[in-house]
Amino acid sequence: MKKGILLVNLGSPDSPEPKDVKKYLGEFLMDERVIDIPLVARAALVKGIILKTRPKASAAAYKKIWWDEGSPLIVISERVQKKVQHLVDVPVELAMRYGSMTIKKGLQALVDQGVEEVLLFPLYPQFAMATTETITVLAEELREKYFPNLKIESVPAFYNKPDYIEVLSESIKQHLEGKNYEHLLFSYHGVPERHIRKSDVTKSHCKIDGSCCKTPSKAHEFCYRHQCLEVTRLVAEKLQLEEDSYSTSFQSRLGFDPWLLPYTDRTIERLGKSGIKNMAIVTPAFVSDCLETLEEIAMEGQEIFHEMGGQDFTTIPCLNDDKAWVELLAKWINNWATAKTIS
Repeated sequence: MKKGILLVNLGSPDSPEPKDVKKYLGEFLMDERVIDIPLVARAALVKGIILKTRPKASAAAYKKIWWDEGSPLIVISERVQKKVQHLVDVPVELAMRYGSMTIKKGLQALVDQGVEEVLLFPLYPQFAMATTETITVLAEELREKYFPNLKIESVPAFYNKPDYIEVLSESIKQHLEGKNYEHLLFSYHGVPERHIRKSDVTKSHCKIDGSCCKTPSKAHEFCYRHQCLEVTRLVAEKLQLEEDSYSTSFQSRLGFDPWLLPYTDRTIERLGKSGIKNMAIVTPAFVSDCLETLEEIAMEGQEIFHEMGGQDFTTIPCLNDDKAWVELLAKWINNWATAKTIS
């Protein structure tokens, strides 16, 4: 049975123009696993309010970070796909959950090469409804409708795999070399608190308090908050960081419902006000730099820090197409192709 790989990332507008951003945001925000409210209410919110006001501002943000080659997230993901393909013997295709590089096109490209068994690889270290789950659910729907003879297996969250922690830690270490930073902030993409509770397979463990993420539970397999905190803990342990020299926060909140705390922008503000002059920030919920890292963190975050009296704001890039990260992806893929595991 011929095997193939489909790497899947979030996606991007086709251009930073408002009309393309509006189209992209419409698809993204109408996903029931992103804004998880009833369809009528979701449509009223997204089409009646958000898409009438947000595309212009979002387009301006995209224009700040857009590369000559195109969307940074797309360009970086394509580089990764090409580099991985050189290191493995099975076909590797790339798709996006939203936008024109669809999962259907990616699956079709593999089928056209004779692939009968696909390893679906969501490029997210942690599980979340709005990332991993929406990819796997859509892929299964497409398989049932268009590719009934195709077998699809999905890569689970890899947030705590020792070789991933090793690669991430080494990347952070290299980018901080020679930097006299006082605090390292781990900033993860935020999600509404209700997403954590909805993903709780025990229906009782996740209370989002000071202890549930530290108390062993099968709920952790699908708990985004636990998995983020665990990445911070494992990296801090690997890098032998002192306890008061790092912290965790969550960025990119939308709307007025409770989202995971503490918020990144307010944490940066607090650090600046507290007298921290030199800080560094890393974004381990992303493997590719994108709008949320290049504009929200590297630009807006730095501006907040400087306004609060801070001086040196070091933004650590995502793993992107780093050689060690590409080689790790290739290792996992080769292991799966031969032994049905990515370990």
